[in-house]
Amino acid sequence: MFFASLASFFLLASSALAQGDLSSGHNLTGLAGTWSSGSRKVVTGAGFANPNNRTFTYPPTAGVSYTFTDSGFFESARYRFNGNGSTQSATDPHCITGIMVWIHGTYTLNDNSSMTLNPFPDGYQQVQDPCAAETNFIEQYNDTELYASWQIFQDQNDGYKLHLFNFDGSPVAPLFQVSTTPNMLPTQNLRNDTSSPQFVTQALFKTDAKTGDAATWSPRGVVSVASALATVAIATLLL
Repeated sequence: MFFASLASFFLLASSALAQGDLSSGHNLTGLAGTWSSGSRKVVTGAGFANPNNRTFTYPPTAGVSYTFTDSGFFESARYRFNGNGSTQSATDPHCITGIMVWIHGTYTLNDNSSMTLNPFPDGYQQVQDPCAAETNFIEQYNDTELYASWQIFQDQNDGYKLHLFNFDGSPVAPLFQVSTTPNMLPTQNLRNDTSSPQFVTQALFKTDAKTGDAATWSPRGVVSVASALATVAIATLLL
C-alpha cells in the first residue's frame, strides 16, 4: 500500500511538472505573433472581422487563429461548424450550425501554466442554424476564457506549432505561426455595444452545388432589427 501510494504521488508530481513546464524545451519560441490552424485561411485582423458594424468576412474554410503581443494583448478569430447544432443535424446535412467568433482583449499567463483571456466588451459571434427558429443571428461575446496549458513545439515541416488546451484539457486545433508580427486590430475597445442581438432575415449561406459542403458557404447580408419579436414576424413573411 505504501509503495502504491508513493508511486501515485510521483506520477501526479511528474504530470504537474510536465503541464507547468515553461522551459525552452517546451516553448521553443516566443508566444508573440499570429498563429493559425489547418490551411491557415482563418487569420485575425481586419480581413476577418469588422467590429464597427459587427460583420465578418467569411474565409473559404473553417479554422481558428490567435494573435498575441509581448505587451499582454490578444485577438482570436474562429470559424467552425457544429454537426450537433440541431436535433435534425444527425440525419439532415443541411442542419449544420455555423459559428463565427471574434474577440480581443488582454491575456494573463498564470503561475500554473494556464492562460486566461480577458476580452474587451466589443467581442461578438454569429450563429447560423438553418433548422432553428432564428436561423441566423449576431450577438455579443465577451466571456472570459481559460486554457489549462499551452506549449510551443518545432514541427519539422511547418515550423513552430502552438498547442492550446481548453479548461477541461481538450486540445484546440494545432496552430502554426504565420507571422512573428502580431496581425490584429487596435488593442482597445472598438465599439460601444449593447446586448441586443442582430437577427438575419435571409439565408446567409449557400452550399456548393455539387458537394453541398458546408465549408463553402458564404454570407449574403445582415439585417438588424430593434426587436426579436418583430424580426421573427418579418422572417415569417419572407419565408
